[in-house]
Amino acid sequence: MSLAGKKIVIIGGTSGIGLAVARQAVAAGAEVVVASSSQERVDAAVEHLGGPAEGHRLDVADGDAIAGFFEQVRELDHLVYTAGESLLIKPLADTAPQEARAVFERRFWGAFLSAKYAAPRLREGGSITFSSGVLAVRPLPGTALAAGITGGVEALTRALAVELAPLRVNVVQPGVIRTELWDGSVPDPEAFLQGAGSGLLTRRVGTAEEAAAAYLFAMANAYVTGTTLAVDGGAALV
Repeated sequence: MSLAGKKIVIIGGTSGIGLAVARQAVAAGAEVVVASSSQERVDAAVEHLGGPAEGHRLDVADGDAIAGFFEQVRELDHLVYTAGESLLIKPLADTAPQEARAVFERRFWGAFLSAKYAAPRLREGGSITFSSGVLAVRPLPGTALAAGITGGVEALTRALAVELAPLRVNVVQPGVIRTELWDGSVPDPEAFLQGAGSGLLTRRVGTAEEAAAAYLFAMANAYVTGTTLAVDGGAALV
């Protein structure tokens, strides 16, 4: 159950939930490698994490770059994928094909290729943990793309858990979490978060640290695979 001494690669680990996962992994004694598309964020995250942390710039829309990244990483124990641009919340009629494909490239295709290139390098007892979202089960108007991608990631998780066994594959399904992700998604992020929280069973939205704890559980518990872990404040019930 311990993550001490394990090598954990977190793609998307320089902000939001991914950075919270990295912080908790370092606190648990793991060796952490974070990657994202911004060198500035990579440098800031490594400085913030300190200790046994290293960082790489990685464009997850570039399959060749993902393959080269894992050649650099070599062996690892756990892969966490939290990468993705701000959520695209827009009516279907107003969604341009090119912007939809850009989101799909990073949130689904990047996850798929990361698993492809990481799997042969995972040590015994290793795992992959993806990220989806509550929209997979409770879509709203304007979220067809996000719901489709998150639902696809959850189906991918179950399929890879079967195909890659005994390596473990799980997915965390966050609800509305207070991170900078919302800054580019809604006009007034604070008003949105307050409103979203008031309708939940918890009467508030979640924190990045609360969501990150689910990823740590998925990595550490060797009897969990093919599972979707919801961290949503009861959103699926309201």
